[in-house]
Amino acid sequence: MQKPRILINLFHPHIHESRGNRILAGSVRDLQNVTFRNLYTEYPDFKINAKNEQQLLVDHDLIVFQHPFYWYNCPSLMKEWLDRVLEQGFAYPPGVGDKLNGKHWLTVLTTGGPEDAYRSGGFNNYTISELLRPFQQTANLCGMKWLPPLIVHSVLPEGIEGFKNITNDEIRKYAEEYKSFLDQYTIE
Repeated sequence: MQKPRILINLFHPHIHESRGNRILAGSVRDLQNVTFRNLYTEYPDFKINAKNEQQLLVDHDLIVFQHPFYWYNCPSLMKEWLDRVLEQGFAYPPGVGDKLNGKHWLTVLTTGGPEDAYRSGGFNNYTISELLRPFQQTANLCGMKWLPPLIVHSVLPEGIEGFKNITNDEIRKYAEEYKSFLDQYTIE
C-alpha cells in the first residue's frame, strides 16, 4: 500500500469570513502528500485553465472537493470548474475519456443546518446522501471511486440564529478527523 498523492480543491468565495471551511482547510493544507489549492484565489475571474486542472487531476490519486453547501449544491466556481475541466474525451465516456479512472473522490462539506434537518420529513426533506447524488454520479461517470463524504453540520456565520450553531472547538474536532483521515489514507 502506498501513500496517495492528494489534491484538495477548496471552493469557498469568502474563505476569510468562513469559520468551518477555514478551520478545516487550516488543518490539512500543510500535510506532506497534499497539494492544497484555493480555487477562488486561483481563478477570481472564473477563467479556468482546464488543461492545467486536468494535469493536476492526472497527477493525483485522491481528489478532495471541499466546499460549503449552497442551495443544496456547490459554489458557482465549482460548478464552472466541473463543466470546464471534466470534459468529454478527458473524464468520460468510459473507454474514451478515462484519465480519472480509478482515482478517488472525497467531498468535504459544511452545511448551515443541523444533521437532523437532512432527512425525509426533516426541514430539508432529503438526506445529504440524496442531495449529493449528482456529485456521486459525476464520480461514477468519470470512473472514480466515491468515498463517504465528511460532513460538518450546523456551521453558520456567527450572529445568525435559527439553528444550533456548533462552536469552533467542535469544528476543530472535525478538522482533526479530516487531517487524520488524509494522513492515514492509502491506495491499494
